Amino acid sequence: LSYVGKLGNPELGGVALDQFVRHQAEYRLAEIRAMYDVPEFIRKAHHIYGYSHFVNDVGGSLCELDEPGVIELLAEHSLILYIQVTTPAEEQKLIDRAKSDPKPLYYRPQFLQEQLAVYLQETGLNYAAEMEPDEFTRWIFPRLFHSRIPRYETIARDYGYTVTSEEVAKVRNEHDFNRLVETAIQRYQGA
Repeated sequence: LSYVGKLGNPELGGVALDQFVRHQAEYRLAEIRAMYDVPEFIRKAHHIYGYSHFVNDVGGSLCELDEPGVIELLAEHSLILYIQVTTPAEEQKLIDRAKSDPKPLYYRPQFLQEQLAVYLQETGLNYAAEMEPDEFTRWIFPRLFHSRIPRYETIARDYGYTVTSEEVAKVRNEHDFNRLVETAIQRYQGA
């Protein structure tokens, strides 16, 4: 996402709004194309490198792509696991970590437009070009995080399985991971 950059004052390392929106759209298309390449990556991992397993550790923006067929393709060729944050303290830790080192993020166009308007109003700024890029990223991250939760829950409900962050924290090796996947599947089948 470094290519996308952070929205804000170019003199402070930010990207101008029109360029940022263009970069966001280009990132979205690249992410969609990468997801469509997963079946071929799986084949290559097995046939060329002899790997029995393939882990597709996708970015947080997967739920934002809104591209028909992408999630279905991933579900057909892989097992989708949603890691649900278990406690408010863990959620705050995630948010604090993101705020301590703001990184470029992908936003759905409508979400960005709505949140940018709120931010400008709250700060009294007139234009995105006046924003300090890291401050905007710190401000928007908790809103982005919370907006993604229902999207991930829907993906997990319809196409995958849910594990908790507490469960994932206990995984120490491949055996533990496989047991966690078994537990998630059994939990789903018992629901």
